[in-house]
Amino acid sequence: MTSVPILTLNNGLEIPQLGFGVFQVEDALTTDAVRTALESGYRSIDTAAVYGNEAGVGRALATSGVPREEVFLTTKLWNDDQGYDATLTAFDTSLAKLGTDYVDLYLIHWPTPARDRYPDTWRAMEKLLADGRTRAIGVSNFQPAHLERLLEQSGVVPSVNQVELHPYLQQAPLRAVHAGHGIATEAWSPLAQGALLQDPALDAIARRHGRTPAQVVLRWHLHLGNIVIPKSVTPARIRQNIDVFDFALTAEDIEAITALERGERTGPDPDTLN
Repeated sequence: MTSVPILTLNNGLEIPQLGFGVFQVEDALTTDAVRTALESGYRSIDTAAVYGNEAGVGRALATSGVPREEVFLTTKLWNDDQGYDATLTAFDTSLAKLGTDYVDLYLIHWPTPARDRYPDTWRAMEKLLADGRTRAIGVSNFQPAHLERLLEQSGVVPSVNQVELHPYLQQAPLRAVHAGHGIATEAWSPLAQGALLQDPALDAIARRHGRTPAQVVLRWHLHLGNIVIPKSVTPARIRQNIDVFDFALTAEDIEAITALERGERTGPDPDTLN
């Protein structure tokens, strides 16, 4: 079984650097996909309330034979449930669907700045952390201004900011902010929803290493120190995505991938999604 590197978050909690995401996976397919991931050596599973598949993740955890304490489980609060009381209620709903009495990481899914609820939401997250119902709290899709506002108003620094990040959107300024505050960078859409897989530069690097372009991109994320959560429902690809720890990119490879930056998002802009 593949040994995935472990990173330590700013509160001392350990997280596998490579995990398994279930964005856009139907609930009915989620159980088999997560079970396959666990069988393949993944020990970090990332879901969200809005994905509609927390129950499928829960079924996989309950039937996989892997002890709950060996799995790092992340879920996220949806935008409609922001606010202090609504957050606490939504968290209870997520736990019930997941079939567990705690999660390892709970994230605010989007800042939705025009709604201006994320500071109150963060206070509820702090309560969940203090009560031991989540082992770490963090955010997703937060820009530097959103992070700075939380840091000004709270004594709890987010452990993670999960953001769209891939060679076409490398987020160097945001990663620098994270590094300055001890916030781990976690990449969603790490393969730009597949757009990268046809890139000639990545294909050339993959051929040199006898790997796939997807494996090259995942190796690049690991090289940067990102936490990364690729998604697939295909068993062969699930296994392939975790088989990235027995080769390394060269300095020339990294330079070629860095040159692919184009500021191109596959998802919404966090400053305008409300």
